[in-house]
Amino acid sequence: MFNKILVANRGEIALRVIRAAREMGIQTVAVHSTADSDAMHVRMADESVCIGPPSATQSYLSIPAIIAACEITGAEAIHPGYGFLSENANFVQVIEDHGLTFIGPTAEHIRVMGDKITAKDTMKKLGVPCVPGSEGGVPTLEEAKRLGEAIGYPVIIKATAGGGGKGMKVAQSSEDMEKAFRTARAEGKSNFGNDEVYIEKYLTTPRHIEIQVFGDGKGNAVHLGERDCSLQRRHQKVFEEAPGPAISAEERARIGKVCADAIANINYIGAGTIEFLYENGEFYFIEMNTRLQVEHPVTEAIFGVDLVREQIRVAEGLPMSFTQDELTINGHAIEVRINAEKLPNFAPCPGRITQYHAPGGLGVRMDSALYDGYSIPPYYDSLIGKLIVHGRDRPEAMARLGRALGELIVDGVETTVPLFHALLAEADVQSGDYNIHWLEHWLETNLGDA
Repeated sequence: MFNKILVANRGEIALRVIRAAREMGIQTVAVHSTADSDAMHVRMADESVCIGPPSATQSYLSIPAIIAACEITGAEAIHPGYGFLSENANFVQVIEDHGLTFIGPTAEHIRVMGDKITAKDTMKKLGVPCVPGSEGGVPTLEEAKRLGEAIGYPVIIKATAGGGGKGMKVAQSSEDMEKAFRTARAEGKSNFGNDEVYIEKYLTTPRHIEIQVFGDGKGNAVHLGERDCSLQRRHQKVFEEAPGPAISAEERARIGKVCADAIANINYIGAGTIEFLYENGEFYFIEMNTRLQVEHPVTEAIFGVDLVREQIRVAEGLPMSFTQDELTINGHAIEVRINAEKLPNFAPCPGRITQYHAPGGLGVRMDSALYDGYSIPPYYDSLIGKLIVHGRDRPEAMARLGRALGELIVDGVETTVPLFHALLAEADVQSGDYNIHWLEHWLETNLGDA
C-alpha cells in the first residue's frame, strides 16, 4: 500500500484524487503554482509544495519541479489527474527512472495511443471498428485530394498529434481541400510541434459515444458501459450522460466486449476511454484517452464504483475490486461542465467568487474547488465545477438536473449555468435526440455563437 501520493494537478480533479486517497488511508501532497497558493486542493492535502510561477509551463508542466516535490516529501507515487502531464509518455518514463510509480498506463501505451495514426492502426489489429480513411500520414495536397475522391466527400483532415479540436478541418469538396489541408497542418505544427495529418470520412450526423474501460495490467479488463458526449461546442464537451439514450443493451454489450478484449490483449493498466463516432448503428473508433476523463463521475454514478480508488489499487499491484459480471447499470446520470465564461461568446471570466453555494439532495454531486472569496486565476482552463445528477431513469435525472441548477449559486463571475437552463427546455435535449453538430447549430441560432 502506498503511504503517500503526490497529485500533479489542480482544481476539482486534484480534490477528487485527494478525497479518494484519504478514504484509503493514504497521505497526499498537493503541488501548486504561486497563483494557486490559496486553492482548495492545497488546503485539503496533507502537504503542499509550490513548484513555480503562474505559467503552467513553469509549474504544472515542469517535470523536474514535480519530481523534486516527490523527493522533498517522500511521495511514492504520482496521480496526474487529467490534462497537463496526464498523457505525457516522457513524464511517465522519468517517474519510473526515479523509482516512483505512475498511477496510470505505461509510457508505451500512452505513446501508442497519443499518435492518432498509430492508435488507429493498433485498434484495427485488435478488432476495433474504425472510420474509413488514410492508412497513415498524408504528406502532400495531391495525395489528400486523391484520398478525398476515393473515400468520398465530405472528409476531415486531422493533425496526427492533435487534440481538443485543434488541427481538425472539414473539406466538403475537392475545392475545399487545399485550405483545409494547409490549415490543419499549420495548426498541428503550432500547437503540437508536428504538422503530419491524416484523413478520414466525415460522418454527417454522428453521436459521440465513448466506452469506459479498465485493466489491471495483467491481461484482465472490463468495460463500464458508454457515455454519450455529443453535446459539444468546438469539439469541447459540455453535457455528458450515461447510459447513452441512443444505445441498446445489445449494442452496449457488443462494443463493450470488443473494447475490453482489445485492452486486455495489450495488458493495459488503469482507466482508459475509447471514443467512437456512432451513426446508423455502427461504431467508428476515433481515439483513446489513456487517463481519467472529466466526465468519469457519470460512470461512477450508474455503476457505484470509485474509478480513482481503482486506479490507485491496480497501480499498487492489487486486482480490480470487481468483475465484468458484477458491473450492472443502475439508473441514469448526467454531468454538465460549469465554466467561468461570459455568454454568448464564451469568453473566459476569471475573478473573485463573492458567494458560492453548491446544490445538494438525493442524487446530486458537485465536484468543484470553489469557495466564498476564492479568486479564479486567469492562467488556466475555465472549468470551475462539474454538476452530476443521478436518477432512477433519464426523466428523473433531467428533472433533478434542473432542480440542482436552480440551487447552484456562483456570484462574482459569469458562468455557463444559463446555457444549461436553456438547453433543458429544448425538446431535442429532453428526448435525447441530438448529434455532435446539434449544439453548435443551436448556439448559432440562439446566441449568435458558432
